[in-house]
Amino acid sequence: MPDWTYQPLRGTAAALLGERRSRRVALRTLAAVGSLPGGGRLIAWGFGHRHPPARLAGSVAGVPVTPRLGAVVPPRHARAAVRALAPLGAGLVEIAPVGAADVATVRAAARGRRIPVMARPAGPDAAAVAAALAPHVDAVTTGAEHRLRRTADPSVDAAARALDDPGTTVLATTSVLVHAGPGWFARVTEAATPARPLPTAREIGRDPRRWPAWWWGTLVGVGMICAGIGAAAIALGPVLLWYDRDHLGADLGDLRALSHHLPHFLRHDRITMAGTMVTIGVLYVGLAAGGMRRGWPWARQAYLASGWIGFPTLLYFLGLGFVEPLHTAVTAVLFPMFLAATRRRPPGPRWSVRPEGPDRERHRALVGQLLLILTGFGLLVGGATISVVGLTDVFVGSDLEFLHVTPEALEAANPRLLPFVAHDRAGFGGALMAAAVAIVLLSAWGWRRGESWVWWSLLPAAAAGFLPAVLVHGSIRYVDLWHLAPVYVGMASTATGLALARPYLCARDPTVSACPTPDND
Repeated sequence: MPDWTYQPLRGTAAALLGERRSRRVALRTLAAVGSLPGGGRLIAWGFGHRHPPARLAGSVAGVPVTPRLGAVVPPRHARAAVRALAPLGAGLVEIAPVGAADVATVRAAARGRRIPVMARPAGPDAAAVAAALAPHVDAVTTGAEHRLRRTADPSVDAAARALDDPGTTVLATTSVLVHAGPGWFARVTEAATPARPLPTAREIGRDPRRWPAWWWGTLVGVGMICAGIGAAAIALGPVLLWYDRDHLGADLGDLRALSHHLPHFLRHDRITMAGTMVTIGVLYVGLAAGGMRRGWPWARQAYLASGWIGFPTLLYFLGLGFVEPLHTAVTAVLFPMFLAATRRRPPGPRWSVRPEGPDRERHRALVGQLLLILTGFGLLVGGATISVVGLTDVFVGSDLEFLHVTPEALEAANPRLLPFVAHDRAGFGGALMAAAVAIVLLSAWGWRRGESWVWWSLLPAAAAGFLPAVLVHGSIRYVDLWHLAPVYVGMASTATGLALARPYLCARDPTVSACPTPDND
């Protein structure tokens, strides 16, 4: 499990299962998933872990390891640890201390391994144990290796400094992993990754062909914000544009004759859609200017995942028969920029890593992270539900109660009206899913101390998404509690999560843990 579930839920799991048993369950669950075909990649991708830099490669007892970072585990946990720790970023596992009674256990643990496994015999039979294990493990250690540093200190900074020596390998003891959580390997790897300074505008130049990907990504975000503001202005003003009236063969007066609340209902749909567009734009600006600019690989992947959900929703018109010209024009302008923003991987690390800070601050931030991720998943489910409803039934029960009209009556009065409303609803659902994916991945992968851009991306994004939805429902008196309950829950969880995480994400230390600068060669 990731840190954002391990730390916040550790106490609850310990109370329900017992402390030791809960740890075993967590470790064995990761091991079971990691043993499946593709399971290791799924864990690594889901946790936001990426390939370590070549600088962290090395060898231990003549065995190549990447990275020079691993763990020391007792024989009873060896089998699960060997399978679980590799996707978390460990480069090797040392099993110790190994006695004569543990030989069979170590052999079983080393079978089918994906990372080097070493054994450290102990006791009066150490020589015999070493001879018995040598054919089955990658190396037998003695505990006296000068460049093999076993640490009980959970400090990320200390481990990263130790890795500055290209001959040193750091092994975390079990107490480190219990205290720091499964993300410790990734945090150390990031802190030890060489980084370059951010490029200046003069270095980039004015030629668009030389613009970095994050510039294009920022332009897409700004374009989405402008499009959302424009959509809000239309919804607050005429509601229907000329092509809407031409398609329907009706104006607002005709719609009002069918149901007094129908124009208000259309306005409420379009305002919520506009707010979601602004939300997406804010998140894209943050991911591009805050994440991709600093070379975070996960920022590009989050941008990609969200965009490939959002842009194809234009194809909803194939099932609804209504092509909205402005929506199509915005997509035609922004989609090539989106491709330019995501077609290349970030050039390399340009980040800086701040010290870990107080444990209490980090633990509170992890609770906030969990709340934001749960909120994002809730929005994803909500967006999928709205899309399905928009493409099928169009309305939910509370909608019909507000409108005081049946779908059959609307269809009988104007056969084009239901597909027209469905287009707005399904499009909003698709946009909500795109925003939700960006929120989930930004929250899951971007939670690092001092990365204030993450907090300042999520706060205005949440405000742009939630506040217009609440205000427009109140203004048209569509205040069904059951209908609005998910919005209120999302607002509360987001506000709580951001409040808990603010001291951590927005930390300003007088010194920043400087990443080593890569050699010119």
